[in-house]
Amino acid sequence: MAGPAFDQREGSIWYNGEYVDWKDAKLHVLSHGLHYGSLVFEGVRAYGGKIFKLEEHTERLFRSADALGFKLPYTRDELNQVQLDILKKEGLQDAYLRPCAWRGSETMGVAAQSNSINMVVAAWDWPSYFSPEERLKGLKLAIAEWRRPDPRTIPCKAKAAGLYMICTLSKHKAENDGYTDAVMLDHEGYVAEATAANIFFVKDGVLHTPRPDSFLDGITRQTVIQLAKRRGLEVLERKILPEEMADFEECFLTGTAAEVTPVASIDKYNFKPAEITTRLMHDYMDEVMPKAVAAE
Repeated sequence: MAGPAFDQREGSIWYNGEYVDWKDAKLHVLSHGLHYGSLVFEGVRAYGGKIFKLEEHTERLFRSADALGFKLPYTRDELNQVQLDILKKEGLQDAYLRPCAWRGSETMGVAAQSNSINMVVAAWDWPSYFSPEERLKGLKLAIAEWRRPDPRTIPCKAKAAGLYMICTLSKHKAENDGYTDAVMLDHEGYVAEATAANIFFVKDGVLHTPRPDSFLDGITRQTVIQLAKRRGLEVLERKILPEEMADFEECFLTGTAAEVTPVASIDKYNFKPAEITTRLMHDYMDEVMPKAVAAE
């Protein structure tokens, strides 16, 4: 992403109840969250100075922390207010916010029940996750070698740092091979998701999307399903075999960062962004943009 390195930006970050200079928002190198992945986070978007689905994101942050066995030291209302406040403090309109919480460095080892829970909220300008050119022509995706793990082996409903390691590996390989991103299969060999976004397919006017039983059920995913049903479109949440992609006509990704982004190909399977993808792209942007206040 263009711009200064993320440890060299200007502004303030909310850190354990206080605003600190962006460059001073640091943690110790022996923090448990760094060594053992005991960190949870959210990705939140603001449009026109308004945060989209703030309460839903904060609620998921609490569920993620609970899944990792620790309690956040602030209430939901307090964290909601912090995010509203930092947006105004930094003078941001169209922005990305990153609340996160992690176990500190009081002890070093797998067990860390006594370690403190630290929290930050940062906010910055962030344009589309994919470039305008990529979005217009549709993304070119690979099929990842790594798979989403069996839900009996990970807290798959948590938005936790450790669960993204194989996503980074998969995206790096895809980019090195000339693709934009990668689609991951689940542990049973069914289509799951992209590295940081959920996936939808279209066939004969019906939306098909993988059932989120081994990966995160994204808030944007839920929003798009609601928008599609509002349009009278049928949505099937089901297991999807990779070879079924040969019969789908359209494909798109959804996510807080990705929004609704068309896909042109996944490995040998080709798609053409058409009416339903375009309609849902517009519907989503209409949903997230603050409604104009009528003149008195």
